[in-house]
Amino acid sequence: MKKILLSLALLCLGFYAMAQDATKVLFIGNSYTEVNNLPQLVKNVAESARFDVSVMANTPGGCTFRQHCTNQSMDLIRQGGWDFVVLQEQSQYPAFPQSQVDNEVFPYAWELAKAVKNVGARPMFYMTWGRKDGDQQNGQIFPPIATYEGMDSLLYERYMYMATTNEASVCPVGRVWRYIRENHHSIELYQADGSHPSMAGSYAAACAFFVMIFHQPTDLITYDAGLDSATAQIIRNVVNDIVYDHYDLWYDPANYDPNEGGDDPLSISDADAALSRIYPNPATSQAAIEGHFEILDAMGRILISGTDRADLSSLPQGVYIVRRPGATERLIKQ
Repeated sequence: MKKILLSLALLCLGFYAMAQDATKVLFIGNSYTEVNNLPQLVKNVAESARFDVSVMANTPGGCTFRQHCTNQSMDLIRQGGWDFVVLQEQSQYPAFPQSQVDNEVFPYAWELAKAVKNVGARPMFYMTWGRKDGDQQNGQIFPPIATYEGMDSLLYERYMYMATTNEASVCPVGRVWRYIRENHHSIELYQADGSHPSMAGSYAAACAFFVMIFHQPTDLITYDAGLDSATAQIIRNVVNDIVYDHYDLWYDPANYDPNEGGDDPLSISDADAALSRIYPNPATSQAAIEGHFEILDAMGRILISGTDRADLSSLPQGVYIVRRPGATERLIKQ
C-alpha cells in the first residue's frame, strides 16, 4: 500500500511540474560539458520525470574560467532570464598548486558567480572528477595530482571552496563518480582517454543535475540514455544516496568545514577516512601522521618524509600537502 501511495505522489508531482514554466539553465564549461551533450541529457532526464527545462550552453574545448570572463559566456549570462547558471572550470586547473589556483581560478570563479547573481540567477559549480589514473604529466611537477585519489580530493576541496565563498551551489558529480568507482567496478565512467566521460559518466552527471535543479529524487526519472536498465538504475540509486540525501550540503554549503567534511556522504569511506589521519591539524612543532608520508610545499617539492610522526619545527607557518599512499590532505602549520 505504501508503494502505491508513493507512486501516486510522485506521479502527481510530475504532472504539477509539467504545468509550471520551463526552468532555464545556462551551462558554461568546455569539453566535459560538451561530450555526450550533457545539457541535452539533463533536458531528456528532466522531461522523462515530467519537468520542463530549457537549456543553453557555451562550451569551447579546454576553456577556463578566465577565458569565459572575456568571451561569449559573459554576454549570455548578462542576457538574464536564467534560473541556474552552471559553471565548469577546465578539468585540471582547480587541482593545481594552491598559489596557482588562488591567482588563476578563484578570482574568475568570483567574477562569473557575481555576474550570475547580478541577473537574479543561482550560480552552480560543476564539480568534476579526477582523471582515471591521475594527471600524470602535471603530476611530475606537482605530485599530489599524479593519482586519481589525490587529484579528485583536490578538485572536491577547491569546488567546495568556490561554492562556499561565492554563496553558490555545487553539483557534486565528482562525488558520485568516486562512489561508483569504489563500489560498482563494472560501470566504466571514462572514455578511452581516461579523462572525458563515457555515456554512463555523463548520465551520472545529468541525474545529479536533475536532483540539484529540481530538488527531487531520481525515482521520477524513466530515461536511461541508451544504457542497460540495470546500470541506469544503479547510477540513479547512487545519485539519490550522494546528492538527494545530502541536498542541503550541496545547495548551500555555507557550513562546509574542510577539516570535518560536513555532511559529505563520502567523508567516512575508506578512501576519504584516510585523508583525516593527521593530528593535530593545525599543528605547531609536531604532528602524528599515520603510516609513511611526505610533506610537500605548494610547488610539489618534498620537504619532509617519514613514518607516523613529523617534526615540523623547520617549516615556516603556512599550508602544506601531506601525501600518503592513495591519499592527500592539507596540513596547516601554525
